[in-house]
Amino acid sequence: MSLEKADVEKIAHLARLQIEDEDIPLYTRHLSGILELVEQMNQVDTEAVVPMAHPLEMAQRLRPDEVTESDQREKYQKIAPQVEAGLYLVPKVIE
Repeated sequence: MSLEKADVEKIAHLARLQIEDEDIPLYTRHLSGILELVEQMNQVDTEAVVPMAHPLEMAQRLRPDEVTESDQREKYQKIAPQVEAGLYLVPKVIE
């Protein structure tokens, strides 16, 4: 897919970018190259490819879940501006 000058100008406008007129041919070439690469990638048959979460077949090592800090809830709620029933009260931000 090849882009035209008007396409690059429209993309720049939508992205709220200011591009100098002398730079438009460079952007046109680069963006067209990116779109051509995407077209090539879309043509590859990936039907038999299994999605991966990680490139290595490894299990995540987990540490034991242990409490390492003391409970200081009362201390922090004493200095809070507003507390009710153990909850911090904050101003409403969504109507």
